[in-house]
Amino acid sequence: MRRPGAGSAGRAALRAGAGVVAVLGLSACSVFATNARLAQTEASGDGVLRIGMLLDNTGSAAFLNDAQQAAVELAIQQANAAGGHKGRPIEFLQPSVTSDTAAAARQLVAAKADVVIGPTDSSRAPAAIDVLDKAKTVLISPANLDPALSGYGSGGYYFRTAPPETAEGAALVAVAKGKDATSIAVLRQKGAYGQDVGDAVAAAAKAAGLAEKGSGEFSGHDAGSAAAAARAAGAGAVVVVAHDEAQAVLAQVHDAGVPGSKILLADAAVAQYATGLASGALDGASGLVPGLFPSAAFETEILKQSPGLKDMTFAAEAYDAAALAILAAGEAQDDAGASIASHLIGVSGGTAGRGGAAPRTKCTALADCLGLESKGKPIDYDGQSGPIAFDANGDITTANFTVMSYGTDNTAHQAGTQTVAH
Repeated sequence: MRRPGAGSAGRAALRAGAGVVAVLGLSACSVFATNARLAQTEASGDGVLRIGMLLDNTGSAAFLNDAQQAAVELAIQQANAAGGHKGRPIEFLQPSVTSDTAAAARQLVAAKADVVIGPTDSSRAPAAIDVLDKAKTVLISPANLDPALSGYGSGGYYFRTAPPETAEGAALVAVAKGKDATSIAVLRQKGAYGQDVGDAVAAAAKAAGLAEKGSGEFSGHDAGSAAAAARAAGAGAVVVVAHDEAQAVLAQVHDAGVPGSKILLADAAVAQYATGLASGALDGASGLVPGLFPSAAFETEILKQSPGLKDMTFAAEAYDAAALAILAAGEAQDDAGASIASHLIGVSGGTAGRGGAAPRTKCTALADCLGLESKGKPIDYDGQSGPIAFDANGDITTANFTVMSYGTDNTAHQAGTQTVAH
């Protein structure tokens, strides 16, 4: 039910415009002197917890909206079945699909949203943040991957349940070491994605004691020369970091004589290639997909919400975003955004700003966590996407990836998981 790989359209939606994020972040960071994530707050809500969404995927990426909405609605439904927030039903503000996230954010503020889940596209996050932080409304994205957002000024009201792309570097190196590689070549496609992930792989390889040799950069799908250099250098693992035209890139890597058993694919290149590549081109190759595959029980519940759903990309991350917001409001006994922001680190199991705090009880089911909170017990929620533990920037500190393996038919299947500290 979930990709391997969101495909080129999906990846473009997640990463587009990262340069804009970085530039805007420079001017926004200095505006805020406080961090709501670490603040001490007093109750200021109106007694009704309202959760909205920013659904920004259009065209070929529109499929990304449905799973996220179904997941958020499921979390709210389960919480309401367990008593809601302070005995009152949690309200879901029905979203509309639009790429104008600033306008959508203003509408949500007018509707008195306390928490907003979204957007998917990293380049649209700043516009939403700039509106919502002024209203002290929490924004939690289940899909923003751009590393630059970690430093974007939000006053502490921005969080994300998906790992930034830089975390993938350590995970790819861990997989390479698991295949007994002692050296690594990084073939990166020119562009922001290739630079960020490629640099992260190189840094992680150095930290892990793997020699880097035969690395190179290529434009478009013209990866033949870079792949030939990696093969000639005798690299034990060849990491392919390609955002666009991945099939054509991999065809050139194969034509250069790099065996599938040495190939590691960064997430944007993971797809079901089948006969699109020569037989056996990827035999023995591995790739990474951010997050964990949903459990069978979770899939069943999601399909009850949306029976026609065909893809569950970021469903787990969206569910966890909503669940954490509900739990933070429960711990704070307040629905105001400021109170929720100040409790999200704690309920996620994070330790930033929590020195000397009482031990927390691990829980994984939302209803069980709410039950523990009703008894006054501080909780540490590990969700459908795995451990979260937000840091002071609102980033998760444990990044989970699904490892995909390829056979002679060039199709990927789930082979395991890889977890790295971020």
